[in-house]
Amino acid sequence: MQKVMFRQGPRGTTQSPARPPSRPPARQDPRRPAVRRRVPPEAPPHPTEMFTQRLLLVLDGTRPPHWFARYTADRAYDDLLWLVARRPLGTGGRRPTIHDIGYFVPADGTYEVFARITAGPRLHALAFRMHLSRDNRWRVTAVELGARPPRDTT
Repeated sequence: MQKVMFRQGPRGTTQSPARPPSRPPARQDPRRPAVRRRVPPEAPPHPTEMFTQRLLLVLDGTRPPHWFARYTADRAYDDLLWLVARRPLGTGGRRPTIHDIGYFVPADGTYEVFARITAGPRLHALAFRMHLSRDNRWRVTAVELGARPPRDTT
């Protein structure tokens, strides 16, 4: 239903309906129309987060161990193979998820990372060490998940 307004002329006579104004009334609130703002790109994830996610993909069987081989150094790949053979995160349905990640910096270019992984009803502890190599790439040099892989003492 449209409301019709009448203007009152001289001496109380009624004139024809008023025309709507040609522009909107002055704004009373300080808001302005939305301005398109550029969203800054997200910062890349921290290396500890990336490597935790990559290790989790290998340990739960989503990716094969050789997929992670280029990110390892020293005996870390052997440790990873030992862990994958025991399938510690094989839950038979639900994929493991990262519950929490933390790290310690014992020296420049080194991270000792610890993460809590939920796999079904269980909570697992994942620990690994990362070093920044000479070619400016991060490499995992040790991996542990719950149990430590056997080491040669000789």
